[in-house]
Amino acid sequence: MHAEKFIVREPLVNSQERVLGYEITWHGTAASDPLRPDADILLLASFVAEQLNDTDSGALLGDQVIFIEARPMLLEHEEFGRLPPNGTILVLRGDDLSAEGVPEAIKSARAKGYGISLRDVDIASLDRAVLEQVTHIETNINSAGFPAQVQQFRALNLLTIRLVARCVDSWQAFELCKKLGIQAFVGNLHLTLRPGQHARELNPAQSLILQLMDMVRQNADVKQLEGVLKRDAALSYKLLRYINSAGFGLGCEIQSLKHAVTMLGYSPLYRWLALLLATATTTGYSPVLMHAAIVRGRFAELLGSTFLPRHEAENLFVAGMFSLLDKLLGVPMDDVLEKIQLSEPVTQALLTREGIYGPFLALAEACELHSKDVNEMAGSLCIDARQVNQAQLSALAWAQRIAI
Repeated sequence: MHAEKFIVREPLVNSQERVLGYEITWHGTAASDPLRPDADILLLASFVAEQLNDTDSGALLGDQVIFIEARPMLLEHEEFGRLPPNGTILVLRGDDLSAEGVPEAIKSARAKGYGISLRDVDIASLDRAVLEQVTHIETNINSAGFPAQVQQFRALNLLTIRLVARCVDSWQAFELCKKLGIQAFVGNLHLTLRPGQHARELNPAQSLILQLMDMVRQNADVKQLEGVLKRDAALSYKLLRYINSAGFGLGCEIQSLKHAVTMLGYSPLYRWLALLLATATTTGYSPVLMHAAIVRGRFAELLGSTFLPRHEAENLFVAGMFSLLDKLLGVPMDDVLEKIQLSEPVTQALLTREGIYGPFLALAEACELHSKDVNEMAGSLCIDARQVNQAQLSALAWAQRIAI
């Protein structure tokens, strides 16, 4: 892989704000950019297949999907053949549909189980032979023809095709698309605060979890921790469910909090409590925000795991998770940090992106965007593009295995 090539992910979200999957592209490649060498397209397909294909169980992302660009004449290439058909949507552009043999190439890919998405197309003039094989049609909400494209799609009245709205980067755009009946959206919704989401006090469950986190930091006796946790049976259940989820890779079932601490120690418990805190909101809960926080936390942890001691890398997970806690809880970050007794390096990372953890967190955030600074930021940490890309896709797979 070329050293300068970094991947960028954008979540695919449904109308209930749940993450259906991701579009994965090369950094610096705009969705409307027509200049895409075949070599780059094949390189991305090869890397994604290498990282996410599980020969025993299919895609490592489970029931989530990956949108990845292709070309009709490349669909039979061995690199695309390595992508898991279940969960892979191959994106074709309108300019590439006029070549000879396109309907046959698309039909062959569909027969193997791949989804087909069309981008930058004139819906009204689509060839019927192509349309019969399509699973998704994409429309850019910023284009002048967006309203007409929605009307044309509705006129097709094909229940087997899903319309996907692209560039949905604000909650206002999200709500507009929902009103138009669109069911799938691509964009970084989690980077903007919901309108009308005002600061509020933490609820009783969150306050209880914060108490537990403070006790863990002080290495309180397990019996004391269990005594506090027993005040909320639902939290006890969720905590044990997280600990026993596939994402933590334990070889046996954990029966109690004492059992968990005995086997693994206090640091992993702090991580699980961070997950609980983020999911314990009773109002304004957004699955896409929760998922983004988990991915960012795990991504930051993996970025630092090669260079930092294990407990330091685990602190990066907390920093990554908590970097979205203000949006998850609807409480300003300064207020959140007043209520949570975090270590000084974690607090510094959250407030200024400085200190031992700050640069790793900043890099994890930059990789969610087409940031021009990604290469320089990774270089300053002596991390190459392949390490960054592997960590990012590994974080996606890990988040899918956590029982949220």
